[in-house]
This record gives sequence, C-alpha cells and structure tokens, in this order.
Amino acid sequence: MGLGKSAKYYASNPMARAKKLKYDKKYQKKPSAVKKRIECNKFNRKNGTYGNGDQIDCSHKNGTLIAEHRKANRARGGALRA
Repeated sequence: MGLGKSAKYYASNPMARAKKLKYDKKYQKKPSAVKKRIECNKFNRKNGTYGNGDQIDCSHKNGTLIAEHRKANRARGGALRA
C-alpha cells in the first residue's frame, strides 16, 4: 500500500514534519488522550486483539467501547470532522 498525501508531504518537508512531531508529542501527553489510550489498550487486551494484526480497533462510540475495523474507526467523519 502506498503513502497517503500527508505522509508524502511530511516526507518531503522536514521542517513541517518536525513541527508536526512537536505538536503530536504535546497532544499525546494530554490527560484525555492518555486516558483514551489506556482504555483502548485494556479493552483490546481483554478481547485478544491487542497487537495480533487482525485490523480490529477499539472505538469510543456513543459513550461505550466497541471493537470495529480500524479503517472504519479512523475514517469516521473524514473531512467533516474539525
């Protein structure tokens, strides 16, 4: 599978990539992001999908956790999401 538009852009623009990595580090330290990551890791381990490459992802949907294909989870909202 080839690289997406964003990946190609960051690969060819090192300054932009450095700026993005700096932002991502800051964002991933937010308590809300850490909490969601912990919840999903625990859910995936409980359901036997953690790190086995089955393409199943934990999703925070309607206030609960569900297992769904990672592509559907990460694409939800697409360009409409702010």
